[in-house]
Amino acid sequence: MDELRLLWAALLAYVVAGSIGIVAVVLRRRPERAVLALIVLGLALHTLSIGVRWERLGHGPFITLFEILSSNVWSMMLAFALAYWRLPSIRPSAAVVMPILFMVMGWLLMTNPGEGHLPATYHTTWLYIHIGFGKVFFGAVLVAVGISGVILARGTAFGSGRFERLPADSHLSELAFRCMAIGFIFETLMLIAGAIWAQDAWGRYWAWDPLETWAFLTWLVLAFSLHARFTFKLSPRAGSLLVLAVFIVAFLTFFGVPFISTSAHKGAV
Repeated sequence: MDELRLLWAALLAYVVAGSIGIVAVVLRRRPERAVLALIVLGLALHTLSIGVRWERLGHGPFITLFEILSSNVWSMMLAFALAYWRLPSIRPSAAVVMPILFMVMGWLLMTNPGEGHLPATYHTTWLYIHIGFGKVFFGAVLVAVGISGVILARGTAFGSGRFERLPADSHLSELAFRCMAIGFIFETLMLIAGAIWAQDAWGRYWAWDPLETWAFLTWLVLAFSLHARFTFKLSPRAGSLLVLAVFIVAFLTFFGVPFISTSAHKGAV
């Protein structure tokens, strides 16, 4: 189908862009315009793919595992593309971010692109608001992970000479935690919107089901990382480890718990 051809073309553009970005860091080159152009091309093709499927099925990309992975690849790539465009100093972080995206893309390629059904509980505007806030949150944390990965890589023999043109670790750490602060705001909004949706869907705001519990755990870990950053004056490397910890918990919340939970609040149906 046209939507799948568009998707495969988009993924190919992403892979080529990411590969060039990674090789550029290894060889100490700067093909940044080519990388950004390929990412934008991939996003345009991916947007068309999602739009064609949305028009055909009459619902957004949040029902099946295939749709959820596809929309998350799109949102993560969009967040990184915006950071790549607006913050030239962090562009080598593509060597950290793109392998993460490659992993999710590989998972997407292994899923069934078949159709799903739209549950009655999904017929609400709050679902779109809840999902939108969540995607902004995860995109911001992904950008922070890329920056933190560069800080940690600088401490190794391989990375010490390949990221030397980037700003000082203290500046990168400040950028990473600004991204985390944005993520904190939007995860808070995501939880509030999710509670309102839950009230509409199941007649309760909160029930401590697995996904709600993990989302709250992610919020707590993120809040602790921000508190520790400003209270204990952490070093850039220690702060970077906290960013990675938040990302791991958030990744499990987004891509683990929803697909093994048996509760009514599932990420794929």
